[in-house]
Amino acid sequence: MRYFDLAIILAYLAGITLFGAHFRRGQKNLRDYFLGGRTAPWWAISLSIVSAETSTLTIVGTPALAFGGNMAFLQLVLGYLLARIVISFLFLPHYFRGEMFTAYELMRRRFGEGIRKLTATIFLVTRALAEGVRVFAISLVISIVLGTGEIASIVLITLLTLFYTFEGGMTAVIWTDVVQMTLYVVGAVGSFFVILGKIPGGWDHVVTVAAAAHKFDVFDFRFAWNMEFFSRTYSFWAGLAGGCFLTTASHGTDQLMVQRLLSARNQSQSRAALLASWAVIFVQFTLFLLIGVLLFVYYGDLHLPVPAQRDRIYPEFVWNSLPPGAAGIIVAAILAAAMANLSAALNSLASTTVVDFYRARKKELDEKKSILLARLATVAWGLVLLAIAIGAAQVSKSVLDTGLKIASVPFGALLGVFLLGVLTKKPGQSAAIAGTVAGLGTVLYINFWTPIAWSWYVLIGTTVTFGVGLAASFFEHGK
Repeated sequence: MRYFDLAIILAYLAGITLFGAHFRRGQKNLRDYFLGGRTAPWWAISLSIVSAETSTLTIVGTPALAFGGNMAFLQLVLGYLLARIVISFLFLPHYFRGEMFTAYELMRRRFGEGIRKLTATIFLVTRALAEGVRVFAISLVISIVLGTGEIASIVLITLLTLFYTFEGGMTAVIWTDVVQMTLYVVGAVGSFFVILGKIPGGWDHVVTVAAAAHKFDVFDFRFAWNMEFFSRTYSFWAGLAGGCFLTTASHGTDQLMVQRLLSARNQSQSRAALLASWAVIFVQFTLFLLIGVLLFVYYGDLHLPVPAQRDRIYPEFVWNSLPPGAAGIIVAAILAAAMANLSAALNSLASTTVVDFYRARKKELDEKKSILLARLATVAWGLVLLAIAIGAAQVSKSVLDTGLKIASVPFGALLGVFLLGVLTKKPGQSAAIAGTVAGLGTVLYINFWTPIAWSWYVLIGTTVTFGVGLAASFFEHGK
């Protein structure tokens, strides 16, 4: 056991938990608990967006993608930029008309309670499943550090995160995100130079070996109207279209992200936070992919055995090869990403539960009781995510691909119905419900019975939802 590194990790866990919990002070109502009182500056929200967009899946999964393939994942990131532009000018003006707590209140305004509850339910179910996989990814790191796959390690991280989210609400989420994101980026930069220093010949040797193995390849422009084209997860066309639709859905209709945008002081600050976050995301993904390239050269030069589960390759290197102190800081950084994402999920799941279901039924609810319900909902979802994470131990494929695939299944239906709401006036609630059900059903069929890659799911689901909803509006009573 490396006690110095373990001491660093435990000190970090205790410190970030206490830091987050102290934001409990000053909470008077749901606006304070779920939107942080709308006092956070745009740059903090921007870093919080990136932190929520990142997770342990990113940190352990992205280097593994480059190790086994190349840097084609960056094609998705180009789509991320287009999506942010679309959200800034299409969705944000609607979200800042009056005060909203959740994305699904926009659906109530446009269509009615039925579609609000349907979209909120889709979010709750799929966000819980996707987050459960992310929580499970923690076990990949903990099992390396402790030499065991003990579920107790996942329980510890979940309970600590639950505690400060329970106490501090959205303010705690945003500011702990800032701290945690800074830590894991610094840790990644540090590990990049440590790995590079272990490779004889340095960067010139890395470029020679990696270029020969096509590790620096980014773009795949091959185009054809056949199943092979649509089964490729990372191509320029899948990245641009899939990345754009995926991020428009995740950042424009998913409460996990929308809650951050709603926490800004005004619409212009929200837009600034969203657009600035793309630059950080681009640098971050490039960094983790380059770490994967370095590990490919390092393992190849020394003829080291590759772990059966490639997602373990980066955390295993960190723990086994970095000097005392550095390993502890970087492992703490990986856990930081996990805690940041988990806290965001807990708060967004709780806000949707309280605002879109409980408060929708009981219009008159005093502020003290509202905050109590919000905290109880946070605890309940913490237990749900813990159970899902334990069940996700059977995941055998890339945890990054698995998490993105689960998230992509419902996003098309959500984005389609949101676009139906903001771009059209004719469709009513029954048409919107028909479109949502058709879009979700189509993507579920594609997921289970076709080889089409998940990067196309959102585009297909959006198209079907919007098209069916618009067509169904011509058969609505009174239309």
